[in-house]
Amino acid sequence: MFPLHRPRRIRKNEIIRRMVRETSLSPDDFIYPLFVTYGKNIRREIKSMPGCFQESVDKIVKHAKEVYSLGIPAVILFGIPERKDEIGSSAYDPHGVVQKAIKAIKDKVPGLYVITDVCMCEYTTHGHCGIIGKGDVKNDPTLELLAKEAVSHAKAGADMVAPSDMMDGRVKTIRIALDSEGFSEMPIMSYAAKYASAFYGPFREAAESTPKFGDRRSYQMDPANRREALKEVRLDIEEGADIVMVKPAMTYLDIISDVRNSVNVPVAAYNVSGEYSMVKAAAKLGWIDEKRVMMEVLTSIKRAGADLILTYFAKEAAKLLNK
Repeated sequence: MFPLHRPRRIRKNEIIRRMVRETSLSPDDFIYPLFVTYGKNIRREIKSMPGCFQESVDKIVKHAKEVYSLGIPAVILFGIPERKDEIGSSAYDPHGVVQKAIKAIKDKVPGLYVITDVCMCEYTTHGHCGIIGKGDVKNDPTLELLAKEAVSHAKAGADMVAPSDMMDGRVKTIRIALDSEGFSEMPIMSYAAKYASAFYGPFREAAESTPKFGDRRSYQMDPANRREALKEVRLDIEEGADIVMVKPAMTYLDIISDVRNSVNVPVAAYNVSGEYSMVKAAAKLGWIDEKRVMMEVLTSIKRAGADLILTYFAKEAAKLLNK
């Protein structure tokens, strides 16, 4: 007897597949990371991240125009300073590379939404995300520096700040600092569930932020933990986070889903450098269809519950979606 229910009926061709598709991607979903460095006329490709660059402010502006022209609404800025020290003072220098980039982008591409990463690792000589004491990052003394960095970004014209350090209490500290400086309308997107992942390797080349000793497992989350992610997310929302992020994305789809089903704020997910580089490497070897895999990866992140996706694939994906 032939089956009564035949799911293949609505898979017959692309028209019906598109009509009944449960999850759809749009350039509006994407946030594109940019790496700004000091100097002029600099555009250095990151070897482990083909198609991504360290760029001086003049080049970042041109890149930002390209991003905006593709319908991608936002970028997130990471800085590579000329000078590093033990306390990462370049992070909150009003004339720092990120602060200059914010002003330049908002001047030349005013319609592009500029988010800034708030952390210390790119700016410290030791490569950790805060002040070091007795071989580890000291939580509470670091909070003051993170707040100064966030305020400096707000003063430069950023549209949103995104603390990625994983210090306890940093969202509340930043919220109080922003409010006291007249930036009560400035939203915070917290890296709420950020895991101590091995997938960050290429990013550390891009941001020149590899720790000089130890690792970040005393402050980033244990990859084995699932319930703890909801605790971190809820704490950040209580402290004033407007958007919460899960990082990485591909290997933490269960966490994205858990968070989406547990909170009523927008959820972001970071499709991180290692995830990007693996696809690029496999494609270069001819082992996979890069475009199809890219879109499948991004769709899986959206399907899991992410409202926003930070991804190095944003430009390539937007070009396909715009066809």
